[in-house]
Amino acid sequence: MKVYQTNEIKNIALIGGAKAGKTTLAECMLFEGGVINRRGSVEDKNTVSDYREIELERQNSVFSTVLYTEFAGKKINIIDTPGFDDFIGEVFSAFKVCDAAVMVINAQNAVEVGTEITWRYAFRQNVPVIFAVNQLEHEKSNFDENIRQLKNQFGAKVTLVQYPVSTGAGFDAIVDVLKMKMYKFAKDGKAEILDIPAAEQEKAEELQATLIEAAAESDESLMEVFFDKGTLTEDELYKGLKLGITNRNLFPVLCTSSKLNYGVARLLEFIANSTPSPDDVACAKTIEGVDIPCKVNGPTSAFVFKTSIESHIGEVSYFKVLSGEVSEAMDMINASNGSKERISQIYVCAGKNREKVAKVVAGDIAATIKLKSTFTNNTLNLPKNAEVQAQKIEFPNPKYRAAVKAINTADDEKLGGLLNDMRRVDPTLIPEYSKELRQLILHGQGELHLTIAKWQIEKLNKIDIEFLPPRIPYRETITKSAKSVYRHKKQSGGAGQFGEVHMLIQPYSDHMVEPTEFPIRGREDHDLAWGGKLIFHNCIVGGAVDARFMPAILKGIMEKIEEGPLTGSYARDISVYIYDGKMHPVDSNEISFKLAGRNAFREAFKNAGPKILEPIYEVEVIVPEDKMGDVMTDLQGRRAVIMGMSSEGTYQKILTKVPLAEMNRYSTALSSITSGRATYGMKFSEYTQVPGEVQLQLLKAYEEQEKDED
Repeated sequence: MKVYQTNEIKNIALIGGAKAGKTTLAECMLFEGGVINRRGSVEDKNTVSDYREIELERQNSVFSTVLYTEFAGKKINIIDTPGFDDFIGEVFSAFKVCDAAVMVINAQNAVEVGTEITWRYAFRQNVPVIFAVNQLEHEKSNFDENIRQLKNQFGAKVTLVQYPVSTGAGFDAIVDVLKMKMYKFAKDGKAEILDIPAAEQEKAEELQATLIEAAAESDESLMEVFFDKGTLTEDELYKGLKLGITNRNLFPVLCTSSKLNYGVARLLEFIANSTPSPDDVACAKTIEGVDIPCKVNGPTSAFVFKTSIESHIGEVSYFKVLSGEVSEAMDMINASNGSKERISQIYVCAGKNREKVAKVVAGDIAATIKLKSTFTNNTLNLPKNAEVQAQKIEFPNPKYRAAVKAINTADDEKLGGLLNDMRRVDPTLIPEYSKELRQLILHGQGELHLTIAKWQIEKLNKIDIEFLPPRIPYRETITKSAKSVYRHKKQSGGAGQFGEVHMLIQPYSDHMVEPTEFPIRGREDHDLAWGGKLIFHNCIVGGAVDARFMPAILKGIMEKIEEGPLTGSYARDISVYIYDGKMHPVDSNEISFKLAGRNAFREAFKNAGPKILEPIYEVEVIVPEDKMGDVMTDLQGRRAVIMGMSSEGTYQKILTKVPLAEMNRYSTALSSITSGRATYGMKFSEYTQVPGEVQLQLLKAYEEQEKDED
């Protein structure tokens, strides 16, 4: 393969709903570019994309696939992305390195859930979009209804470049209003370019006028020409199209049948001529916000946007050259961790098929293997600019969590290592061992996301696992002051144990008033790892308890704080005063005072108006307007507090605070309520007191658990 220059490169993401035909369209694109010599199909399980075992079994994409084709003197890099929201992290990775997206529309269903969700993310990340209305050969396809829905959902900037002469079983011709020609397809997918029939001429001219006007609106100088002459030349039209697409002022619509390979070559031609090259769009930025110009003669910098593990090869790192050029045997520095890496081999990829190349230049996408310490979101540079770090992909926060446990406890350690390896491939799959909950928690984007992870663990790695409801990380605290006296005394022959502690505890706050009934001789502030504080005061006078026993008392208190008296959850925000006690000249020792401190704290805590705190999360729900009532009713049933509402396009955004305990399986419930059309994100906000009836339920459940363990 020749070395393509930056202006000869196009980076395209295929996005849209599941079953829209993205993988089949990608297959046609590679066939038309001569990268493959026959087209596979999803049903026959022989496509270049979707080649992994889980994808072959499910017959839909789970991971994104990096592909390329060559067409009209251009190299078109293609990333085929999954259509389910559970795998949205793959779309985020693609958006980071692609300069435009082809939104594939299923002509049978028009605007689907996946269409709405991926559009929303493309809008937020300012990614140019082309619509490809696919499956026009299907008997249920309705092109006019497709266009009505696209315009209604995404606005007047949706502009036709092509329309089918007819749809359904008789679909075999497209009128192209940019070329002002009709493309009539033979059964082998080849197109005969004809004049537009007289019956279609008026419609085509009207649509061409609309297209020319939309292109002119992309640039002031073109608008002046348009107002002066009433039209644009072919060169001016292409310039306006490219500017309009790049600036998201124009969303062109083209027509395809990927099953029959109709219209795909023309789509590729349109991409080659009218979509932005890497140096036409805003350049990448460093984490400090400094531009990284996309220039071949710039300092070499490459960003790793995807990592995969392939059989017989191991780890494959996919990267985009942000600046300069990357060549074989190049020594580079990982700016994220300072490690040295050698680029031993460079490949351009068409799924699992790889072609070796000597080098790639700014704007191009390629892969390498056997990097030691480089993963997704790392930047590689030459030593002279080793510290340059590109802004990272900001993956969405997890929305679903489950506790995961190996059926055979001997596999626990192996499972933990495997989950960490899986996170390198899928950064939205986050394992976390919670010492507090004593559970391994797996965070993901939805129930399907975790179900696929379970399949991989059991089928590919032969570890049987189960998912359990995750425990909730409650906190315990107090609401008033309380005193306690505890004497620990043990005599069993020889030296005994003796320690007596007098303790006062009270709630801690920034503006708390210290007690005046005894002097404070020492104070230690402890920021607790799980949030909140413990303030420890030494108020002993007259040597009632030797100062050398104070650390032991504190240790006993800390042990009980880590296992709260109410439910075994962490306690927080407590101020402790040791104001008196007794010791024995022979039997007193550190263990005695540790136990006395621990038990004195437990007794005082139970008399200090103890309360359980629960984690509250900020939840943002994006929902179709017609489903607002159902979603609001469900949220209120989850003890949600609505903080506000606003519009986002044709959707409504609900901002709310919800207890984590009420969010179990919410992604599944929300999908059911809205037929998959809504999405949400969540992040931790604060801890607040649980309602009284909830606290009683938790206390009862903990008592039952303690009985079972006894």
